[in-house]
Amino acid sequence: MTRFNGKRVLITGGTSGIGLAGAERIAAEGGELILTGTRPQRLGRAREAIPDARVLANDAADPGAVDALASAVADGRGLDGLWLNAGYAAVADVGEVTAEFFDRMMNANVRGPVLQLARLAEHLNDGASVVVTSSTSTYEGSSMATVYAATKGALVAVSRGWATALAGRGIRVNVLVPGAIDTSFRGFMSDEVRTSFEHDVVSRVPLGRIGTAEEAAAVALFLLSDDAGYVTAGQYAVDGGLTKR
Repeated sequence: MTRFNGKRVLITGGTSGIGLAGAERIAAEGGELILTGTRPQRLGRAREAIPDARVLANDAADPGAVDALASAVADGRGLDGLWLNAGYAAVADVGEVTAEFFDRMMNANVRGPVLQLARLAEHLNDGASVVVTSSTSTYEGSSMATVYAATKGALVAVSRGWATALAGRGIRVNVLVPGAIDTSFRGFMSDEVRTSFEHDVVSRVPLGRIGTAEEAAAVALFLLSDDAGYVTAGQYAVDGGLTKR
């Protein structure tokens, strides 16, 4: 397939997990890539995996980092695809949530993508596609993930507004809603907690298994490609039927 031949795509959080899986596929389909991440080891692995990609150390939680992203695409060629995928998760009991805990996650998961879209909108080519990564946590009602769920729910809300605002330029905005996907995203959990979590999730997933990064990325790439030319303002769950959305 050559869906991305001649197209340039920027993926935040593109150095691991779903983002990297999608980047590898875009590269294989002829696309030019700009990837961001924060961890040196992952940045290095992404450079090895996709030698032709431009890989940038860039932290979505830093409001000044958006200028570096704009500079990376300020050559007049613009972007044909923008995947706002960067984010992180942490859990806490309701009574343990502090201002620092709240602000850190909101800054990375909500303020970051909002400022990135605000700064990069002028660099989106007419007819471009924007994909925003949310999470089924938005709909699951987990008692331990209230703040994380709120950040991912906020992305659903702002994406609907972006879809309206950018429609006049033929720019589509859609939301990817991954469920339990086999990545390092839950690395903050102990092995015991992660095993228990995944067992609980799988017991509620109609397909009876954890999904792969490649399966989630495949849906994002459909939305980024011209195959989804009449698709905007939508949410696409990749969750094995967990939320039945």
